[in-house]
Amino acid sequence: MVNAVEMFTGLVEDTGVVVSAQWIAAPAPGAPVEGSAPSSGGPTSMPPGPHAPGSGGAPNLDPLSRVPPGSALALWIRPQRIPLAELSVGESICHDGACLTVTEVGGVGPASGAYRVLAGAETLARTALAALATGKRVNLERALKVGDRLGGHWVTGHIDGLGELTSRSDEGANLVLGFDAKRPILRYVVEKGSIAVSGVSLTVNSVDDIQFWVAIIPHTREHTNLGELTLGDRVNLEADILAKHIEKLVKP
Repeated sequence: MVNAVEMFTGLVEDTGVVVSAQWIAAPAPGAPVEGSAPSSGGPTSMPPGPHAPGSGGAPNLDPLSRVPPGSALALWIRPQRIPLAELSVGESICHDGACLTVTEVGGVGPASGAYRVLAGAETLARTALAALATGKRVNLERALKVGDRLGGHWVTGHIDGLGELTSRSDEGANLVLGFDAKRPILRYVVEKGSIAVSGVSLTVNSVDDIQFWVAIIPHTREHTNLGELTLGDRVNLEADILAKHIEKLVKP
């Protein structure tokens, strides 16, 4: 089970590759909720029923639409640098900033050398994880252990909402990215403050009423998936938890 006090830093350890992404629809009464067999590694399959493509004009499922109740997305992730032997069932790992619980370690076939997590309907409705498909790279960070150094900022792995990339420009050694975000998130974003973008702890360069800008250095561009973003891509955002606590304390 996920421990409510587990924390992260926003310092990405690895970028894992999605080797299998399988939608699991709500089961019939008495049927198991999920199976453990990975998909064949082909395109992500959608839950059956009125939300599936080609069902009389009903909208396709996307990261911002309502996920069918009871559905989930099973993901097999192959880490590149984190040793699989160090992972255990039940531990928490941030995936593009969203905290998920490891449910299985070491698959077969396309899932060889990978571990499995399950993103439920609530997580999918509030994050960009529903857009994950085979071959995508995902930022990974394991939960902090007692005594670990805190090099980024306090990150909970609980996503506040989505941002959309609206600008990117190379400025020497820096890649400057601009994101649109909703006001309930932007109220906590301040210039030179911290924000987690797809699980990466970043310093805010500037912010206005509708968007904010960050700059990433070559190391961050190389060791995370932020450099792969294209205009219109959506990212998971988590505002600084300290700002939320301060807001509650000063409210009358």
